[in-house]
Amino acid sequence: MATDRLFCRFNHGRSLTTNKIDETSMSLKEIPPGGLCLSAFLVIQDGLGRVLMGKIDPKAPWDHLGALDPARVEIHRKGWILPSSHLILHESPQTAVQRIAIEQLELSDLVISEPKVVSEVYSPHFFPELDEHWDIEFISFASVEAKKLPARTRAFMELRFLDPKTTKRSEIARSHEDILSSVGIGLQVP
Repeated sequence: MATDRLFCRFNHGRSLTTNKIDETSMSLKEIPPGGLCLSAFLVIQDGLGRVLMGKIDPKAPWDHLGALDPARVEIHRKGWILPSSHLILHESPQTAVQRIAIEQLELSDLVISEPKVVSEVYSPHFFPELDEHWDIEFISFASVEAKKLPARTRAFMELRFLDPKTTKRSEIARSHEDILSSVGIGLQVP
């Protein structure tokens, strides 16, 4: 029985089962029209339940550090964001989060958890008429003492542990309040 369903089985190369180019209609060769992002996030908490976030340094090479073009840097530079990045092509989520710790936080000795995987499909907030966008998020956790953190890094003008009970959603950029919420750290102030 043939089906008219298009499954999210993306394969542009050889099949993992047959080692041949997958020419069946079951494998799609293109991404969804609204885009598909694979991203890694590093949630670092201190002993008080506060979460480490930073303010983007607009002079930093964010195109290289986290796949942010200049327009996105400008839009998000005033808010707090989690240390994060899109995955580099062929990079594992574990390698991505290690890269984030080193490149964005200048910390090479963090003990980082295996990622929790979260997925979202949504219409863009500011452009709801656009096609739905797909996000697959790999969220890893670590802890660090505040005294071991630099006040700023090459990537961030400022790093600070924020209290989810007193931080306003409007202070967070790039919808990172949604990332926190998806791992059970909800901001309590609108």
